Amino acid sequence: MDSSQKEFKLKPIGYIRIEGDDPMKAEYFIDILDSYRIALKELDKFSHVIVFWWADKNDNEEARSILETIPPYGEDLPSTGIFATRAEYRPNPIAITTVNIMKVNQKEGFVKIPYIDAFDGSPVVDLKAYFPICDRIRDVHIAPWLEDWPDWYEDGAAWWAEQGFFEEEG
Repeated sequence: MDSSQKEFKLKPIGYIRIEGDDPMKAEYFIDILDSYRIALKELDKFSHVIVFWWADKNDNEEARSILETIPPYGEDLPSTGIFATRAEYRPNPIAITTVNIMKVNQKEGFVKIPYIDAFDGSPVVDLKAYFPICDRIRDVHIAPWLEDWPDWYEDGAAWWAEQGFFEEEG
């Protein structure tokens, strides 16, 4: 197998825990497995952390084969390549969210956060402290069909709720 065909093994370091049914009133946590708790050391010195989580509800061959889509967040949108979206269905259902750190408890193995766009029980594959020199961009532009989205993550939870993101499919 050449390097372009190499497979990688990922293991969860923890899971998302959501306590409460109302996304605007729920409490959100990243629970870290016992063997990784030492990795939380000094994370509390940062205001934000980048969470890499696995969109496990879309981890199947059909979802992994989608390379082109109408983005799932709006009306009258153009067809795009999957890499031009944040959709959870993709060749590798890796999701990324930057969140504010409210509390880190290394002993009990959790990070309390105000909100995350993951589901309860979603596997977390990595955490990276937010470094402005690496993670902040001064001059940014986005696709025109996203221009009515909130400018800031902190406004996102209410906006996502208005869009019906938290409603269970049935």
